[in-house]
Amino acid sequence: MTTTPFPFTAVVGQDDLRLALLLNAVSPAVGGVLVRGEKGTAKSTAVRALSALLPAVDVVSGCRFSCDPGSPDPGCPDGPHEPGGGEARPARMVELPVGASEDRLVGALDIERALAEGVKAFEPGLLAAAHRGILYVDEVNLLHDHLVDLLLDAAAMGASYVEREGVSVRHAARFLLVGTMNPEEGELRPQLLDRFGLTVEVAASREPDQRVEVVRRRLAYDDDPAGFAARWADEETAVRARIVAARALLPSVRLGDGALRQIAATCAAFEVDGMRADIVMARTATALAAWAGRTEVLAEDVRQAALLALPHRRRRNPFDAPGLDEDKLDETLEEFGGQDNQGGDQGGDQGGDDPDPDGPGGGGGQPAPDDGGPSAQPEAGEGGEPQPSSGGAGEQQPARAAEPFRTKVLSVPGLGEGSAGRRSRARTEHGRTTGARRPRGALTKLHLAATVQAAAPHQRARGRSGPGLVVRRDDLRQATREGREGNLVLFVVDASGSMAARQRMSAVKGAVLSLLLDAYQRRDKVGLVTFRGSAAEVALPPTSSVDAAAVRLESLPTGGRTPLSAGLLRAHEVLRVERLRDPARRALVVVVTDGRATGGPEPVALAGRAARLFAADGVASVVVDCETGPVRLGLAGQLAGELGGTAVTLDELRADSIAGLVKDVQRRAA
Repeated sequence: MTTTPFPFTAVVGQDDLRLALLLNAVSPAVGGVLVRGEKGTAKSTAVRALSALLPAVDVVSGCRFSCDPGSPDPGCPDGPHEPGGGEARPARMVELPVGASEDRLVGALDIERALAEGVKAFEPGLLAAAHRGILYVDEVNLLHDHLVDLLLDAAAMGASYVEREGVSVRHAARFLLVGTMNPEEGELRPQLLDRFGLTVEVAASREPDQRVEVVRRRLAYDDDPAGFAARWADEETAVRARIVAARALLPSVRLGDGALRQIAATCAAFEVDGMRADIVMARTATALAAWAGRTEVLAEDVRQAALLALPHRRRRNPFDAPGLDEDKLDETLEEFGGQDNQGGDQGGDQGGDDPDPDGPGGGGGQPAPDDGGPSAQPEAGEGGEPQPSSGGAGEQQPARAAEPFRTKVLSVPGLGEGSAGRRSRARTEHGRTTGARRPRGALTKLHLAATVQAAAPHQRARGRSGPGLVVRRDDLRQATREGREGNLVLFVVDASGSMAARQRMSAVKGAVLSLLLDAYQRRDKVGLVTFRGSAAEVALPPTSSVDAAAVRLESLPTGGRTPLSAGLLRAHEVLRVERLRDPARRALVVVVTDGRATGGPEPVALAGRAARLFAADGVASVVVDCETGPVRLGLAGQLAGELGGTAVTLDELRADSIAGLVKDVQRRAA
């Protein structure tokens, strides 16, 4: 395994990605970068290559928290430090694994020594290691919510706090935060998206010549990493020197009133929430000017800053495609152009204002999406594009989904131990304390009362003579806590001819879309099985990408017979496979149907036998009854009984409906 990173300047294309990273290297106050894109697009390669370009940092010798010898942190746990002296070392790039624990991120406090000796014995975490360097989170959208909250809080405050039962440690934690994610695997919550300064969409080039060059350089690097890096050494040195020069110039850059008016008008025009976008745009435009070697922010700087800072902030729900209307952006900049923006009316016609047409940062902003709706989003890569089953005559074009609504909470009964989320009750690391137990491994959440109670009877035998409590390892008790978990919500959707009436299918899609929105907010995984014609198919395997499910739902055709048993059997098989992959994640099956079953011998009996498989396995389920009209057969209710679940009508599914009751999904013994 080589230790020579791929040269930053050798990355082919991806101009916006390289520019965003370089701007944060010039001005870390920009707030980091979120890189969104499909797999295999050099996201990780570019981030790892950036660390080699950062200037060396001076640190206090022996300080585990990388204090600056010129202005050491007065609250450093390894301090106090005397000013002066120190040593230079390369800037670090620290990687945060998706499965890291809270203690690994923020550090761990030795509770036993803190209680018994009053000593703050602190083991630094990754936030301390990343101070004055880069903290890189690959697949940040798969990181547990509480870790993301800790990470972004530290990035915003420039410090990390570790507290255990009233004993606290604080240390500086200022770093360049870079996250990468594949949108197919799920989105970040909007409030977390907003905490990243810039965002960049990356995609593989469709130009054959550029793809050939990518392969040529990668093969050359793999054959001789050191030799390949040496061939790019001059370019790397030039970019490194340019970063140093831009950092030195940054305090002299003037952000005039005209540019500020354009920034404020742009944020208002795109209806972004709060004021963070304005501040990030101002810092980004200033960094762009410094990177270009100028002391004046121009209109083109404001435009490029908007393309990097606003796309992820203007989204209103997880199914909106990110991006900006560049025509609207140009109109806003032209309307609010001021005298302070010298040359601002010339836009991109000034040939000398390109940061570096032949190197990093020569990008043209974000690619504009084709449409603002779900159909404009890229297709998820899991499982490929499904081919619709043969429905025979009567197949109709997909109906548009009705407007989504807020749904009642559907949860899995009992107490689970799955991944953190917001749906069903579970034993978690965070939540309300419900009891205490002996720790298994490292102690993370001390139950103080239980610890004192365990130690109290042994004080005389341990020779206690002073006011302090003599605490030993066996006395420590871990707090058990109850919170919420995310589930696998598997939708089984009837797309047969009995559901094909346009108004009914529109309402059904609206209901499923509403449940998908609810699943997004509760951090669930989702899957989609559809049945029509003569068979069922997995339209989307279980995934964290809720918006991918919305895309498949939008294009769902209808028509043909109703193979209900086939749909249930396919769903049962999906759950069996998923239990092997993620046994701790509990499932909630949502069957959307009117309950009819046709095709083949004894279709109703077959559907009943398939449904009883779910009841036998103890799978929580709910049937969304789509039957309409004055005469109703009640088949969906019968199906719910066979499943061991409950049935709700489309009207009862609404959170504001007075016809339905708020209740958990009920199971009956098989």
